[in-house]
Amino acid sequence: QVQLVESGGGLVQAGGSLRLSCAASRSIFRLNVMGWYRQAPGKQRELVARLTSGMITQYADSVKGRFTISRDTAKNTVDLQMNTLKPEDTALYYCHVHVAAADYWGQGTQVTVSS
Repeated sequence: QVQLVESGGGLVQAGGSLRLSCAASRSIFRLNVMGWYRQAPGKQRELVARLTSGMITQYADSVKGRFTISRDTAKNTVDLQMNTLKPEDTALYYCHVHVAAADYWGQGTQVTVSS
């Protein structure tokens, strides 16, 4: 079992920045994949960025060059630095981990970008 708690969401103007953080209840060192997804009203949940245990990163095309995913194994956290935010980035952002053939999700943190 892995519990995930997100923080760092909020309201920001277009062009601004936010940093999301996800704290895991256990060591993330051996977790297969950690990442962030988002879901806007009326839309399906989509991948934003993810990081494998081999430090391979993957980003959605819509956020490449603006968002950066990173992890801190000492703190058991995975962060998402979001720069040059756009109104279309508005969504509920979820932390996700995949380990031992199981998937775990956080409760989500709201990001709202005003134009």
